[in-house]
Amino acid sequence: MAMQFRKDSSNLKPLTLFSQSSLTDIILLLLIFFLLTSSFVSNYGIKVNIPAASTASAGETQQITVSITEEGRYFLDGNEIERSGLGAELRVALDGKENPILVIRADGDSKLEESVYVMNLGKALDLPLVIAADRQSN
Repeated sequence: MAMQFRKDSSNLKPLTLFSQSSLTDIILLLLIFFLLTSSFVSNYGIKVNIPAASTASAGETQQITVSITEEGRYFLDGNEIERSGLGAELRVALDGKENPILVIRADGDSKLEESVYVMNLGKALDLPLVIAADRQSN
């Protein structure tokens, strides 16, 4: 025999009030979890400590671009240069530029020796080097 806990068991009405307090507790806990874990996501780049300067601006660095074609031809800022005269032309291009950066744009099929030659010239002139590359699309 089933136990009847209500006095009037013949007039049972469905429960129309639904308590959402337990649902809001779960949502609040999920929100806290996602907020905490999102701050732990690491950046997969190389970490460097960049010094802060109150007077520096992004426009102060100027690029000097050396392009190397597959055939071994050199271009300094779009103008074709002979390999033997590249060092002298780099010195001329440095005049009047603050914080110049040497950007090397070598063709993927060019010889590594040609890129190393330009890197050695940049090192001799105490220029920071950047090797340009296209973003690979997957």
